[in-house]
Amino acid sequence: MMDIFPALVCPARWGKLMVCTDASDEGQNAVALTLELARACDSQVFAVQVLQVVPEFQAVAPDLRATLERGIQENMAVIKAAADQLGVSLKPVMPEGQLPHAAIVAAAEKIRPDLIIMGRCGKSALARILMGNVTARVIGHSPVNVLVAPRGAALAFQRLLVASDGSTYSESAWKLALSMAKQAKSRLIGVAVAPEEGDIIDAKAIIRRMLTTASRAGVHFKGVNPQGVAPDTGIIQQAIKNEVDLIIVGSHGRTGLKKLLMGSVTERVIGGSPCPILVVKQPA
Repeated sequence: MMDIFPALVCPARWGKLMVCTDASDEGQNAVALTLELARACDSQVFAVQVLQVVPEFQAVAPDLRATLERGIQENMAVIKAAADQLGVSLKPVMPEGQLPHAAIVAAAEKIRPDLIIMGRCGKSALARILMGNVTARVIGHSPVNVLVAPRGAALAFQRLLVASDGSTYSESAWKLALSMAKQAKSRLIGVAVAPEEGDIIDAKAIIRRMLTTASRAGVHFKGVNPQGVAPDTGIIQQAIKNEVDLIIVGSHGRTGLKKLLMGSVTERVIGGSPCPILVVKQPA
């Protein structure tokens, strides 16, 4: 029988993966990518689906909770069967809560995964046009890095793109991207956008530093300085032009205020990216 999953080289020490699903198409695609990655990395997987408890609904529909719980159990059984078929260790987790993102973050704090994986939009993405509200809030509050998969996206690590604006979060994204590229023997593309003429010198300096570090690490590197465009536009354009498999970004940029849960550039990149995006949560 032909193997439906292409072989992956594990690019990082991801021994414990947590995938979030709501049985939507994007959520189920995130599950498929997680199982593929877990097989490559020999990871343990925790599949999380929230039982959303809304007291007002319970009052008018007493049987709703049982119906929702049964649906989650059925979905988890399908996921567990797929994991067993691939030889992947998987544990279903069904937290309860009124706010799905809060329940997911609480589960992450308990499980302590190396990486959270989720779809870009779920079943109730009316609040956001390009990125689901739950996904955005999980990224904002997550204690660990988050990989976001658009609908129908595949997972590969042959061509990686890392974006930097010189911030401490960008530095963390760069270090992880360099390590992943070295481990997976990837081609690495560095992007530093110069929206205004006054930004060109700094953007070029960022690429020079990347090139020096990549050369020392023996990583194939290409640097790009898009000019005169918004940062998210420049990043997405380069991702499309170079047909990259994964974009790696920091959760905040130089102008990210502490009160914000996620930088606006990162959010727009996630919303418009044609490929999975790895959001790095911790500053360097």
